[in-house]
Amino acid sequence: MSKKTLAMLTLAAGTALGTNAALAAGELNLICSADVVICEQMKGDFEKSHDIQVNMVRLSSGETYAKVRAESRNPKTDIWWAGTGDPHLQAASEGLTEEYKSAKLDELHDWAKSQAESSGYRTVGVYAGALGWGYNTDIAAKKNLSEPKCWADLLKPELKGEIQIANPNSSGTAYTALATLVQIMGEDEAFDYLKKLNDNVSQYTKSGSAPVKAAARGETGLGIVFMHDAVSQVAEGFPVKVEAPCEGTGYEIGSMSIIKGARNMDNAKIWYDWALQPDVQSRMKDAKSFQLPSNKSAEIPKEAPRFENIKLIDYDFTTYGNPDKRKALLERWDREIGSIAN
Repeated sequence: MSKKTLAMLTLAAGTALGTNAALAAGELNLICSADVVICEQMKGDFEKSHDIQVNMVRLSSGETYAKVRAESRNPKTDIWWAGTGDPHLQAASEGLTEEYKSAKLDELHDWAKSQAESSGYRTVGVYAGALGWGYNTDIAAKKNLSEPKCWADLLKPELKGEIQIANPNSSGTAYTALATLVQIMGEDEAFDYLKKLNDNVSQYTKSGSAPVKAAARGETGLGIVFMHDAVSQVAEGFPVKVEAPCEGTGYEIGSMSIIKGARNMDNAKIWYDWALQPDVQSRMKDAKSFQLPSNKSAEIPKEAPRFENIKLIDYDFTTYGNPDKRKALLERWDREIGSIAN
């Protein structure tokens, strides 16, 4: 073989190798259903440690489920990180997400592994947090409002126009609240409660964390949210107090799913494994995200509301993540609450 031919073959091989390496790096299309600050931090941290460009969109979990379902024949998303577990479970049950068993599974808390097992390994828990509310203590003092400690307290006439909660069609937080009340009270009683609560609700927001941000800014008195979202406002220095309802409350398992038919499947799996690492989850507090991390070795933020200090219900993720149950509850909410919403 001549030197010229050898040189040409070497150049061709190098070009092919370079092309394959570029393809292996490539891109990742991510939907993030957490607060935008932690979404940006996760994207930045991943890109610093990987030769992969992340194209990120921030959508609520309800919006993401609708998008993934609508695009099922031609998926434009590779991976869905964060957001309440119920929509992730619904997507899994409809075959919209890919089965994947990460090598990190054994490092996770039982609640995170249970989420994976119940979905046929089509989703996994990445964090957890209990439902409650945050209220503005300045407004409470100014209007001489009594401290709201129970679900029943939120019906008091003194709170008229002082409460915000998200719409459960777009927000996983609000759907968790709806499913929680149904499990605590029974379905008919829960809807009776929600009709009365509507008298005190000033706005049904699109985003699950928006109500407590409004309360922190003094735009409303109280926001029904996951407690860690209220803690984030406290950490920012706002006059917010966080409460867990005395009757008991539900909780979320924030989840992660690879989309069926993902265009960048290898990169989606790289993100998936990376996001389950303890060092990655320990960094969430730096974005003032105070959830309970799913990796047992991850650092729990000192500000995080601990499950052992909260009266939790035995939240039925399988039932309330079922597509038929979810659809029926949301349709009833639209008929009985959405139709009379202020």
